[in-house]
Amino acid sequence: MKLWQRLWLLFAVIWVVVSGLNVATILALEEGARGKVVTPLVLLFAVPAAVYLLAWGWVTWRERRG
Repeated sequence: MKLWQRLWLLFAVIWVVVSGLNVATILALEEGARGKVVTPLVLLFAVPAAVYLLAWGWVTWRERRG
């Protein structure tokens, strides 16, 4: 596993834990929180995927360049 993949995995684990706690807190403390939890729940999965794609694209571009 390459260094950028290890760093992404570390970032993704931290992101998922913190975002999951955010979603759990919203659900536990807010009444009628179903609408408020949608955005953090989408970001829970979208941000690590986007960061992986950006890092993969960057590494691929750098390897092709030289």
